[in-house]
Amino acid sequence: MQVVNWERMVIIYGTITEYMGTAYTGLGVAHKYDTLIATANKTIFLKAPPTNAISKVLNDAAAHFIKRGYDVDRFNNPVQPDNTDAIYVKDLSLFILQASHPVSIEPTEIGGRHHVISFYDAYDEGKLQSRTTEMAQIADESSRVFTKMMQAMSEAKGIHDDWEQVNIVRMMWHEHEQLIESLKNELFGTMKLHKKSTVSHRIAGSLSPGGARDFIPSITSWTKRRILMKGLSGTGKSTMLKNLGKEAERRGIDVLYGWCGLDPTSVDILLLPELSVCLFDATQPHEYDPESPLDEVLDLVSMCTEDAEAEEKIREISGRYKERIMDATGYMHAYAHSENRLREVVDQAIIRKTFEEKARQLSKWIDV
Repeated sequence: MQVVNWERMVIIYGTITEYMGTAYTGLGVAHKYDTLIATANKTIFLKAPPTNAISKVLNDAAAHFIKRGYDVDRFNNPVQPDNTDAIYVKDLSLFILQASHPVSIEPTEIGGRHHVISFYDAYDEGKLQSRTTEMAQIADESSRVFTKMMQAMSEAKGIHDDWEQVNIVRMMWHEHEQLIESLKNELFGTMKLHKKSTVSHRIAGSLSPGGARDFIPSITSWTKRRILMKGLSGTGKSTMLKNLGKEAERRGIDVLYGWCGLDPTSVDILLLPELSVCLFDATQPHEYDPESPLDEVLDLVSMCTEDAEAEEKIREISGRYKERIMDATGYMHAYAHSENRLREVVDQAIIRKTFEEKARQLSKWIDV
């Protein structure tokens, strides 16, 4: 929360934290919306054709809450990273998402915690029908490059798995386990909160048209203590974060897990809000260095024994991995171009008056 003293008026603004809404990973398109929908007190599903216009509706809603002092999580679209796909208002436990694209999610508690606003009738069907052939061609091109992109990401993950195996066999795992226990004692001590841990899940980054993109600075910058993990692939960074997270959960400490954009089963970030502490993987493709005297570096590289033969294998594997990531990035660029063209065509058919009426309906529902 940010406080602004303007002459005699004190204005309290909320803050915004950015995440990826979805990720184009080596195991398919991933998201964590289901966990938010399951726990939110209220979820509003915005249904619409592929469009850029819903992003503005969500941004306006986010601004509404921020100006009233509420902290907001904003979920960005990796294909168009400046577009918003969803927002979550923490103190209200209110989740609002674009529930048709890029992933389709249906409400299961209509009349209860789930509410729907359909924008489909805010688009002129006649205008859309007149461009059916054009839209079909764009959609076919989009589907073609999407398939190639996801195949390249799958192959890249497979190569990355081989990379990890080379390091796994030369890792000093006993020292790794000792470090985990040491961190547990140092972070938590004898702390045991008499409540159930609140566990949240977010996606830290994803493949985007410009390559790998993440929001680690936005996610971690507010914490008083940042621990930057430096380690080679396969040296147990995700294992350590999961282990520490489970220990925090056991002690009733709230936990936020930030999941990987290449392998959605791996954790890149562990955030402990009540302790104002975060640990995160600060190596490629999301390499970060200390930015404050309070930042710490956790070295796992030294736990990997030197092996000339292993280094030679890694040079060959890393070359193949980089090639497939470059291929995937190229396909993502083409995919984004097709998706943007399709959205532009659809948005030319907006019935402005109807669309604004729908937006006002949302404004009434969220007025606080």
